[in-house]
Amino acid sequence: MKVLDVMTTNVTSIPSDASLADAARLMWDCDCGALPVLDASEAVIGMITDRDICMASWSKDRAPSALRVTDAMSRELAAAAPDDSLSYAEGLMRSKQIRRIPVVDANHRLLGILSLADIVRQGSSSASRGDGELAPDQIALTLAQICRPPVASAARL
Repeated sequence: MKVLDVMTTNVTSIPSDASLADAARLMWDCDCGALPVLDASEAVIGMITDRDICMASWSKDRAPSALRVTDAMSRELAAAAPDDSLSYAEGLMRSKQIRRIPVVDANHRLLGILSLADIVRQGSSSASRGDGELAPDQIALTLAQICRPPVASAARL
């Protein structure tokens, strides 16, 4: 099964020069916890999460309206192509400890987003039909890996 078969295509994104307050408002309005960040050419250049907004506001001691998305976004972009296999995308999420990845074309234009929830939903419906590409224990392993504290976090404690 391919990423294209499972990804969400109705995705909200945000320009990199928007304020963190704008990003928070979009997340609230769209009931999501992460947004792909686009540059002026509308290529995906990063992701921003609700946690990124909170931590940037706290660490810089500034209101979200006073900070830009570029001040808080993750610039290390892990993305998938629509023709990538679900196994590949799931492995990427596991290795990078992330719950969602943007799906982009060859020019890094946003086509959709793939979340761990999308994979779980596909896995449970495929398991009931007996045609699952990803076994439930593989999905559970990915969730466990994503939830594990990063090594760098241990140094901050």
